[in-house]
Amino acid sequence: MNEQSITDKDATILIVDDEASIRLTFEMFLAREGYGPIVTASTLAEAIEAIKTHTFDLIISDIVLEGERGTDLLRKIRETGIECPVVMVTGFPNLETAAEAVRYGAFDYISKPVNKETLLKFVRQALIHRQLENEKIQLQQENEKFKRHLEAIFSSVSDAIITIDNQMNIIQLNDKARLWLNISKDASQETLNLESYPSEMGKACLQDAKQVLSNHQEVCEHQVECRKPDGNIRIISLNAAPLEDGHDEFNGVVIVARDITLPAPITEGNTRNKFHGYVGSSQVMQNVYNLIENVGKVDTAVLVTGESGTGKELAAEALHAESGRSDMPLVKIDCAAMPEELLESELFGHIKGAFTGADRDREGRLLVANGGTLFLDEIGDISPRMQLRLLRFLQERTFTPLGRDTPVHVDVRIIAATNADFTKKVQDGSFREDLYYRLKVVEIKLPPLRERKGGIPILVHHFLSLFREQLGRNIHRISDQAMELLANYSWPGNVRELRHMIERACVLCDGPTLSVDHFPSEIRNAPKKSIGHDTIPSSSSYTIGALPPYISEEDEIIDILKRARGNKSKAARMLKIDRSTLYRKMQRFGIASDIASPTSKQ
Repeated sequence: MNEQSITDKDATILIVDDEASIRLTFEMFLAREGYGPIVTASTLAEAIEAIKTHTFDLIISDIVLEGERGTDLLRKIRETGIECPVVMVTGFPNLETAAEAVRYGAFDYISKPVNKETLLKFVRQALIHRQLENEKIQLQQENEKFKRHLEAIFSSVSDAIITIDNQMNIIQLNDKARLWLNISKDASQETLNLESYPSEMGKACLQDAKQVLSNHQEVCEHQVECRKPDGNIRIISLNAAPLEDGHDEFNGVVIVARDITLPAPITEGNTRNKFHGYVGSSQVMQNVYNLIENVGKVDTAVLVTGESGTGKELAAEALHAESGRSDMPLVKIDCAAMPEELLESELFGHIKGAFTGADRDREGRLLVANGGTLFLDEIGDISPRMQLRLLRFLQERTFTPLGRDTPVHVDVRIIAATNADFTKKVQDGSFREDLYYRLKVVEIKLPPLRERKGGIPILVHHFLSLFREQLGRNIHRISDQAMELLANYSWPGNVRELRHMIERACVLCDGPTLSVDHFPSEIRNAPKKSIGHDTIPSSSSYTIGALPPYISEEDEIIDILKRARGNKSKAARMLKIDRSTLYRKMQRFGIASDIASPTSKQ
């Protein structure tokens, strides 16, 4: 350290002596060397007052002050907590005087008479000491701050962190590690040993720690299943590495454990994200769930409509499960997969010899479903003759098997499904209007995936969990870019197509995360689509729905309000909710009522 660089800096010095000549001499010596400002005091009282009003880098005081002692000044300085070197000046140096001065915290003492060189030497030494003490205090403060910062990070990270010495003693662990190892916060860290915790997590950590201790090599991505207190499985990825001090001295092991269980998407309030095989928490799906629950309890005929892949068969299963017929059979027929003759025989049955090849009696599906439910999928494809026979059954609840003369009465609920536009079929005469209305006592419209806000992340989570188990893959995440890619795709094949895409991606993925590269080019190169919103005609061609469907509800409402220029009625229509519901949501999220209005300040 350059001594001159310290002593050349401005130094505020207090000189305390009852002799004016000494005060003036010391002040002159110091001023000529560039020190200053310099304050002088002739009594203990003046010195104490100066200490109260100034901050000094050095105090030079005579040990005897007209009936008072300089050591009293030392005591006062220490009582007030002032930290600066004090040099005592004495005319009668002896061991007892020196011991007393040092006992009260003096930096050093000088014997009279004091010449210039001696004074300046002690001043330089004292100021260097002062500078070093200040630097020491500053370093200590910075170290404490850095330590607190590290402790804050250590305790707040979502990963569990454990450090272990060579004897498996736990040196340090954060709150998440305590939770996963089931270690009480009251447990003394001095008595913690990793071998004392035989849980799946404890065993896995112990195994990795022993491996690191034996070969000083890092253990990466060791994945284990740990059962949580609620019975669910938590999948943990462990990384263990040698703990070294920077000088190649081995001090133990540090273990970082991360929960890589695919998190379930958050749903709002009492909304359901699963219902009888359906997955989704959007309002349109909540409406479907509620309708199925209510309609399922009565025996009325139901027509399920929707695009291919939206889950029409699931709707039939859910309606049957919610009905009083749930203990009886649910019989399914794919009307589009059979020619007319075969469908008639399959539905109504036949007796032996009714037609060529009828070598035995056969019960029709209607008879098999007696007391239960018959699901007619793709009902829009049946022939006019089959339409007439089905209409008569719905009117009379009886049917006559092929080759038989007497009718059979059954108690069957009919659920039909189609992806065809029945209105057009009725208009062009390809489907009977009377049968259409018989089937459509209640219609359940299943929305396409592109209209289901928030549906894609929940479905991705569901299918990824499903295929991870089926395929035996350790895939626990999907990248943000891949999720955005899936959100922007229009999904003409709806949920069925998404399911197949996730299965394909899981087959191709050999790591823990699905990425963009695991999806086909038609999805990667597809133009971005607006999802689930109307558009506002304007000169700027605003496209509503530019936000990804997995954004928060609050952000979506704010975005729609801005696009609607603050018009609440228009925003409510765009969100497909009542205006009163919009106001309640704005109040709940604390959204300003004048947001994006023409008069508000943006």
